[in-house]
Amino acid sequence: MEWLISLAIGVLTATGVYLTLRARTFPVVLGLTLLAYAVNIFLFAMGRLTVGLPAVIDKTAEAAQYSDPLPQALVLTAIVIAFGMTAFLIVLALKARGELGNDHVDGLDTESNKEAK
Repeated sequence: MEWLISLAIGVLTATGVYLTLRARTFPVVLGLTLLAYAVNIFLFAMGRLTVGLPAVIDKTAEAAQYSDPLPQALVLTAIVIAFGMTAFLIVLALKARGELGNDHVDGLDTESNKEAK
């Protein structure tokens, strides 16, 4: 199970970095979203993956028989922050496209510059 989670984190991170380095705004937004998903899975996996165990320690239970609730709370907070960040980036990208007429991150559309020459 750990190798599958590690593989998923690696693929999401690699894809996110690849898309973030693109010159268009939509792949950048998508790449940052994938990076946020990778971090969320990493944080969630840090709290031990357990099924059917309580998140709070019972007086009768041993320390190994509970799920740590802190990573779950961090992931929930990170999901909210990532949603807000994605919404802000989409609005920012739409505003830049409306003012510049293209979605290039530098504001310079190389294809339209080539056609103009």
